[in-house]
Amino acid sequence: MTDTRTDTRPSLHTADVVVVGMGIAGACAAIEAAEAGASVVVLEGASGPGGSSSQSGGEVYLGGGTATQRALGIEDTEEDMRAFLTAALGPNADEAKIADYCAGAVEHHDWLVAHGAEFNHKLWDTPTWMPGDDSGLMWMGERAEPFASIARPAARGHRPPAPNFAGNVLMDALVATAQRAGVTLHCDVRARSLIVADGRVVGVRATEFGEEREYRATRGVVLATGGFVDNDRMLEQWAPQQVGKDKVSDGRDDGSGIEMGMDVGAAVRRMHQTETAMLIIPRLAVGAMLVDGDGQRFINEEVYPGLYCHAAVHHRRPPVWVIIDEKGIEDVPESELWGMQPMHAAETIEELAADCGLPAEALADTLRRYNAGARDGQDPQFGKSSRWVRPLEPPFGAYPTGAGGPDSFNGLPLKPQGFTLGGLHTDLQSRVLDRAGEAIPGLFAAGRCTHGLHGEGYISGTSLGDGSFFGRRAGRGAAQGTG
Repeated sequence: MTDTRTDTRPSLHTADVVVVGMGIAGACAAIEAAEAGASVVVLEGASGPGGSSSQSGGEVYLGGGTATQRALGIEDTEEDMRAFLTAALGPNADEAKIADYCAGAVEHHDWLVAHGAEFNHKLWDTPTWMPGDDSGLMWMGERAEPFASIARPAARGHRPPAPNFAGNVLMDALVATAQRAGVTLHCDVRARSLIVADGRVVGVRATEFGEEREYRATRGVVLATGGFVDNDRMLEQWAPQQVGKDKVSDGRDDGSGIEMGMDVGAAVRRMHQTETAMLIIPRLAVGAMLVDGDGQRFINEEVYPGLYCHAAVHHRRPPVWVIIDEKGIEDVPESELWGMQPMHAAETIEELAADCGLPAEALADTLRRYNAGARDGQDPQFGKSSRWVRPLEPPFGAYPTGAGGPDSFNGLPLKPQGFTLGGLHTDLQSRVLDRAGEAIPGLFAAGRCTHGLHGEGYISGTSLGDGSFFGRRAGRGAAQGTG
């Protein structure tokens, strides 16, 4: 008699190391594990690798005297890099991880270059979100006060050779390296839960087009699944300030890795922390006044734009405007204006204030105080560099920011957007820790599914930087079975 019952047992795959997610953290974990002699399988929920990393600007924050910095005559030290990051990523930044990252930054630069990354010896010298050419190094606000008084400034934003969004260039190189190293990539596989035996994580349960799969790991599992900005339920629970804002992701930062870790006892850390950005033109803002709904300046416009965007959205009364004059607009290269013209223009600052919904007397007083210092090339309030300080003269213009006011302007979206910075609690070896602070055997994690370097601040390049750096740690530890 023939048994015609369907076999419901999941198909089984086995490798030394199973990595979940193929963004930059997963790619670097896979490469490091494979080069340590482990067989590696990577599970990617999308139809191809790259994740949110591929859609990023591509900056990797590195310093301390990298070969790229030295080739451009830029002097830097580990100590200066650490001092800047501790200040810029704080308060409540992870100082131990920052110190470890800075100590290994030069070596990590060389590792990335040896594994396919390319950083041209060309410096972009003005404030920007992303260079519009193939520059391999950029400033991230290191020259701006208060940071310039804390650490000797050095450009540290290392970039692949592509204009604007260049994350795909970096990820293509790393994925190709992983393939050459013998890493097996399974796409369209959605990890569902971790497998635990005798107190150790030994694999992953997953589905592929609805079919169950089991991936057993003889040495270790690495979670590199991204953050949780695409999971509104988790946002509501952990980071409600981000609810309703646009999301910076590939659409798959659903927090699944974080919740899989929590299901086996993992602790989470700094889950409330997010980064929020807006469509502000840095080259325009640096020569202008950034004012809040009270008509007051609140920050040095020379700092990294992510810092003033976050402050504007989360800590200032709306609406927030960029107040500038005609010469300030003319000084910005057309290629960096993105075709944007002021929303409002007026011959007097009082008229402009009325158009912007700002208190006229307060805005006029802010302008008087700004111009009084600017006539001497100084900014007594926030210390903006003399390079960017001059009196603003009529006629005046105002650009909206998205922190209050319209959601779009000149056909471009203004609505604030961002991503999460909190996640699984990991140690310096990328081992996932439980609520008692003990490592969960067999489980490692890196990237945005973990809490990395960040406190309340953010600098571009620190996501790809700490994801790749601690991804390598995770892959090495998993290959050695040390978790």
